[in-house]
Formats: sequence, C-alpha cells, structure tokens
Amino acid sequence: MLWLIRIFIVLIIIYFIYRSIKFIIDPKRKLDLAMEQKRFFFYDDQDNVRKNFVVTYKGVLFEGEKYLGTTEQSFEVVSIFVWTKNISSLKGMAKEDFQYIEQEILERYPNSTVDWKSPIKEFLNINK
Repeated sequence: MLWLIRIFIVLIIIYFIYRSIKFIIDPKRKLDLAMEQKRFFFYDDQDNVRKNFVVTYKGVLFEGEKYLGTTEQSFEVVSIFVWTKNISSLKGMAKEDFQYIEQEILERYPNSTVDWKSPIKEFLNINK
C-alpha cells in the first residue's frame, strides 16, 4: 500500500514538472509577454498555410493571412494580407516600423508579396 502512495506522489510530481515546462515554452504566452513588453514576436505555423500568423511589435498585435500559389519551382505562399484589429494602437508608429514588420515576414516567406489592409495601406501610400 505504501508503494502505491509513493508511485502516486512521483506521478503527481512528474505531471507538475511537465505542465510547468509546457507553460514556459507555450508560444501564446511568449506572444502575450512580447506584446506587454512591446517587443517583436512572430507566432506562426509555417507548415499550415490555412492558419494565420500573428505578429506583435511595439505593443501592437497584427494578424496575417497567407495565400498559397505557384512559383516556378513549387507551390508556396505568394500573397499575404496583414492588418490589425485595434487601429487606435497604431498611434506613434512610423513607416519604418511597418517596413521592419514587412521585412521580417518576407524573411519567412521570400516568394510572397505583403499587402496591408486599411488604414495602414493608405498611410504607407501617402508616405511614398
């Protein structure tokens, strides 16, 4: 009977260690932390084209939608639309900030073009 209790305690300890590690490496937690600290963080499942990616930069959360198309060699992500749901959070952002985000996206998807949705699109076109 005592050995069952010991096994049960060991299993509980292993479970808590597993949950702690899972919590620490959770990308959504890292995304929330980066957003709070106003750092850059890119959260994406590159193997799943149907799943949108999320970027945080300077405390602003951006979402990107990927579209699959053809290149000369293979099927790749060829078009990406990026937007933010909270437009008021864009206050203080400059053209260089959007260029940085676009550059980071193009590093991950080099065969794609990045299109910004309104009002970012109008802002970038005015400053050309």
